[in-house]
Amino acid sequence: MPTLCIPNVLTLAPCGRRRVEAAFHGGLITSDAGVVLLREAARRRSFFARVATCFSDFRSQAHVEHTLEELLAQRSLGIACGYEDLNDHTTLRYDPALALATGKAEPMGTNRRQERNRGRALAGSATLNRIELAPEALDPKRRDLKTLHDPSAIEDLLVELFLDAYDEAPAELVLDLDATDDLIHGHQEGSYCPGYCDLPLDIFCGEPLLVAKLRTAVQDGAGGSLEEVERVVGRIRERWPDVKGTLRADSGFCRDWLMSWCEGNAVDYIFGLARNSRLAGMIASEMAERVSLVEETEEEARTFKELRYRTLNSWSKARRVVAKVAAIPGKPNPRFVVTTFDQEAWVAKPLYCARGDRENRIKEQQLDLFADRTSSRTMRSNQLRVWFSALAYILMNDLRRVGLAGTDLARDQVSTIRNRLLKIGARLTQSVRRVRISMSEAFPLQQVFTEVLTKLQTPASRVF
Repeated sequence: MPTLCIPNVLTLAPCGRRRVEAAFHGGLITSDAGVVLLREAARRRSFFARVATCFSDFRSQAHVEHTLEELLAQRSLGIACGYEDLNDHTTLRYDPALALATGKAEPMGTNRRQERNRGRALAGSATLNRIELAPEALDPKRRDLKTLHDPSAIEDLLVELFLDAYDEAPAELVLDLDATDDLIHGHQEGSYCPGYCDLPLDIFCGEPLLVAKLRTAVQDGAGGSLEEVERVVGRIRERWPDVKGTLRADSGFCRDWLMSWCEGNAVDYIFGLARNSRLAGMIASEMAERVSLVEETEEEARTFKELRYRTLNSWSKARRVVAKVAAIPGKPNPRFVVTTFDQEAWVAKPLYCARGDRENRIKEQQLDLFADRTSSRTMRSNQLRVWFSALAYILMNDLRRVGLAGTDLARDQVSTIRNRLLKIGARLTQSVRRVRISMSEAFPLQQVFTEVLTKLQTPASRVF
């Protein structure tokens, strides 16, 4: 019998008397078999079909092998599985599990028209890149860029996906606003200083994401937030006219024009308020008492104080401020918030402690789903990349809130869910009647995987 010749064999440390060799010759074995769970989550809400309605496809359909819906699914699911770069799809196009999740009828790629593409079920990086580079309108000089997107439609879709996740109108919604930094790569559109950053704006409602807006940093940190809040609150009240709304944000959003809009539109708010000498003077006696207690006990001491406060020039009227008068060993540590809630509705301590976890959600967006991978030349392209990250986040959050409800992973970060539930090695085989995914018998979360799949396939289940 002839010896099987395996090229590029890697030699490892021996196992007893046996040699240990490794090579990439196992065939089409995926390392992301768990992506089929995201496929089920997307099918529940016709997710990528709805995303595709935000795009216009001017390609000649007679020559199209990858539909618009499949391309959008491939890009978003690739991000969810941890592949941030378009170059990753040069090899990912061979992955049968990702092809199955994107909706390919032949996940092994056996039906490709050209012989050289057989076995490559998915699109390559160049095809996907044309979507991100597309201009606002068709350009006769760039006949390859024929897939255009509508930014306003995508923005509205993010809100609609959030609204559709509810079975019935909630009693109250709390929207968390925050800005973060996104480093600029060289001389990109919108940059005024190479090596500086953009200033994306995010709006969350707990875990769900409603707004992911890429902004230049040449503006106030709250710049453009009023327009986004007006749009989001307007869409929410179109669906649920009686729902109560509250805005939460740090001191970067404590602006008179935003607070005045909230007061005039029956929207409550809780904003951080930057410390200054006037505020410090209003709590001076209480702070001195706290400092004395800390010197005696060497432990943190705190109390809360009600204030009526108005700035010298920037505020149009006096507002309720709650001060946390706190001291820790070595220094005083005061904090302030301004709010529309009256003292009877919400006493000082619970009011001050009512803070969201939007920082954790932003971390998931940037660190786990690569919302800061904005290295394209134009703001339009980079904004689309941010939205692809947002779509991946919404799918992962659907998986977390529906499929993982009641499990040990229900409150875990996106990266943990990916590593434990999506990164599964498996071999896919295809016959005339079925596609079989053969996963490892040693996979430790088999019961959780089965439970998640059952929940996602239950039509009556909703995210909330």
